[in-house]
Amino acid sequence: MFDLFRNKTSDPAAAPPAPGGLFGRLRARLNRGDSFLTKDIDELLPGRAIDAEVLEDLETRLITADVGVEATARILEELKGRVARKELNDRDALLAALREVLTAILVPVAKPLVIDPLRKPYVVLVVGVNGSGKTTSIGKLARRCTQAGQKVMLAAGDTFRAAAVEQLQVWGERNGVPVIAQAPGADPAAVVFDALAAAQARGIDVLLADTAGRLQNQSHLVEELRKVKRVLAKADPTAPHEVLLVLDASQGQNALNQAQVFNAALGVTGIVLTKLDGTAKGGIVIAIAQRLGIPLRYIGVGEDIEDFGEFDAAEFVDALLAIGPAPPAGHVGQAGEAGR
Repeated sequence: MFDLFRNKTSDPAAAPPAPGGLFGRLRARLNRGDSFLTKDIDELLPGRAIDAEVLEDLETRLITADVGVEATARILEELKGRVARKELNDRDALLAALREVLTAILVPVAKPLVIDPLRKPYVVLVVGVNGSGKTTSIGKLARRCTQAGQKVMLAAGDTFRAAAVEQLQVWGERNGVPVIAQAPGADPAAVVFDALAAAQARGIDVLLADTAGRLQNQSHLVEELRKVKRVLAKADPTAPHEVLLVLDASQGQNALNQAQVFNAALGVTGIVLTKLDGTAKGGIVIAIAQRLGIPLRYIGVGEDIEDFGEFDAAEFVDALLAIGPAPPAGHVGQAGEAGR
């Protein structure tokens, strides 16, 4: 099998982010500039028809790239049908078919978060494990909301992690939004309840509630998140209006496992997938979409505020398959940091 997954080492003093918007930067950074499918694919196909052996090799690549067994089976079934109909005659036809199938998997989950102005404040409960980039995603989402003219408040419900409250307060200062916090070790449910009361009193449009980074295999900690959700519902029977799960894309299949557990416990309504610039296996996006069908609200591809934005299925697939103009030389991002 050809080495489709080899990462190129990036210069720590890399040039500024590539132009072309969020997905232009993703195209530059994903897999260190190499597509997990298209790298060396010309070495696989010259002089050969696209046959069962080629598809078997492709299957291995998909699995290795964290696309997952279910999504891979769906992709291969579609491609085998096209081979049988003699529709895949060359590299370009194969890539076009892959693009079509992958986009079909992702389009149903490409749903940006829509703040309902009739639900005020609109409560977004943000959950995820330590190191996923949860608190930073809250800060970046707060920036998007304020830029849209919405009044935002942050709730520092992560009362256990060292410096978590301070980190959220820094984001509050950057965005010019209030942060409701209590002493370290306080009951997270009480913090979020007080924040909701304050948001109601001040006419806040959006309340973004941080929570402690729960290890998904610790049932008593997951139960605490359930308590936070129940307490919110006592103050507003419709709250939380969004349960937003932040996942680290570089965790691969473990990210999918986290999504399944959090969804079973809390009923996740949206996903933020961070650190796509730090993974060699962007296929986890496809695995999550195929298995769970939960809306993918946002992606993160770097540390800057511009590196966070709404998910677009077609643009993501083009970046994954390296379709379209290549980014300028030297524009290769660095791996993600824990707080991204």
